[in-house]
Amino acid sequence: MQIKIQYLGLVKTFTNKMQDEITLETGATLSDLLKKLASEFGKQFSHEIYEEGAKDVKPMFTVMVNGIVMGQLNGVETRLKDGDKVILMPLMTGG
Repeated sequence: MQIKIQYLGLVKTFTNKMQDEITLETGATLSDLLKKLASEFGKQFSHEIYEEGAKDVKPMFTVMVNGIVMGQLNGVETRLKDGDKVILMPLMTGG
C-alpha cells in the first residue's frame, strides 16, 4: 500500500524533504511507518523524533493521519490504509 507523507517544520531538516511516498505492507501501523523512516533517515531522526520500539514519538513532535492527530486515534498502533496522508511535524513552530 502507498502512504503519502508530508514533513513540516524542523522535521524537514532531518529528512531534507518536504514530502514523500512510502510503500508498506497491507495492515501496517504508524509504528511500522516510523520505523521505516527512522531506518531511512538515520540516527538524527531516531534520536530526535522516533526510536524503534517506542510507544510514542518524542514529546516535541506529533503525527496526523488524514488530518486527525494520532493521540485521537490509536497512537503509533494506528492501522494505516492505502492512500492515507500522514503529516509529521513539531508540536509548535514559530518565527
